[in-house]
Amino acid sequence: MLDIERWQEIFDTIRKNKLRTFLTGLSVASGIFILVILLGFGEGFKNGIENEFAQDAATSVWVWPGTTTKEFKGLNPGRVIELRNSDYEYSSQLLNDQIELSSPRIFVRNVSVNYGNEALVYGVQGVSYQFQRIENATMSDGRFLNYQDEQNTAKVAVIGNKIAKDVFHEVDTPIGEFIDISGIPFKIVGLFGETEDREEERIFIPITTAQRVFNGGDKVNNLAYTLPMANDFDEAVANSVKFKSTLLRNLQLAHTIAPDDTNAVFVWSALEEAKRFYSLTDNIKLFFWFVGVCTIIAGVVGVSNIMLIVVRERTKEIGIRKALGAKPWSIVGMILHESVFITAISGFAGLILSMGLLEILGPHIEVDYVLNPSVNFQVAVSTVFVLIFAGAVAGFFPAWRAANIHTIDALRDE
Repeated sequence: MLDIERWQEIFDTIRKNKLRTFLTGLSVASGIFILVILLGFGEGFKNGIENEFAQDAATSVWVWPGTTTKEFKGLNPGRVIELRNSDYEYSSQLLNDQIELSSPRIFVRNVSVNYGNEALVYGVQGVSYQFQRIENATMSDGRFLNYQDEQNTAKVAVIGNKIAKDVFHEVDTPIGEFIDISGIPFKIVGLFGETEDREEERIFIPITTAQRVFNGGDKVNNLAYTLPMANDFDEAVANSVKFKSTLLRNLQLAHTIAPDDTNAVFVWSALEEAKRFYSLTDNIKLFFWFVGVCTIIAGVVGVSNIMLIVVRERTKEIGIRKALGAKPWSIVGMILHESVFITAISGFAGLILSMGLLEILGPHIEVDYVLNPSVNFQVAVSTVFVLIFAGAVAGFFPAWRAANIHTIDALRDE
């Protein structure tokens, strides 16, 4: 590798065939470039999916009612199902050993919200004190609702950071301030943050207060649960599927719903959805690998073809070298050096360009389900070394052909 004359020969050959060498190197560099960019976007897709599911607890299970579509036990289809406190209490008791956290939720509708003379257009929801952890919300100031708030039907509220920023910008902190909900004063006791601004445009009050003060009766709009995290992802998914099936069947029995009526009660599991998306992500990454590897193979085949042309052009020179005593492996090494050199330089050029592009633009890419495309540096470098090996293999066959040319035939070549 340190043979100066050998390197001079390589550079002389490259200088004599600049365009051919450039195009060959471009095909190799583009292969690595495309592969790294595709792998980067595969990782970005995975990051985006994880970010979407980070909005709620990883093991959360949500329930909301629908409308029956099938006749069952003499009851006509078209019944609107209404969830009640009894559904929440019964399910929580029955499945208590499988539940980590639980909370009903009610959307308080047809109310006006005001701060002083300013009307606020934000949604009001009644939830339990455990809802913060189910929602995976972070407290930025003050506290969330607690058990005593529920027991005492307290007139307290927790607001999102966006509401605090938009409405309470003239005070140091909204904690302790009062907002009027349909003429009833509620004291702000906490600020919460979410991963998306729209999730911070909500006002939480105790569910007992929402039901009693705003004529909600015993109705609830949602039921929310989280399950204990298992030892591994597959076990957690299995537990979630089992819990979901049991919960759904209990609600179907309680509301006299046909077992095969899929539109009467909806149960959504974050883990099940995550598994579907992660499986899709893995398949997409495999496809990206396939496309990238095929592109690299095309580049390597191009290198091999160019080396065959080089051997053909230098047949007479090879004959002279052999006549002067050059060994076959010396001829093989001469061709291999050029092949590996072109492949290595082109491969690292494609790697540096693609990694640099991802490094500069990746953090600024935030589209739906794609977040911060990036690629593991070790994987990328390993790919280049595999490419260099492939380049050596691609150059070996033309080199072996050159080494086996008969000296007389080579000297006669024109």
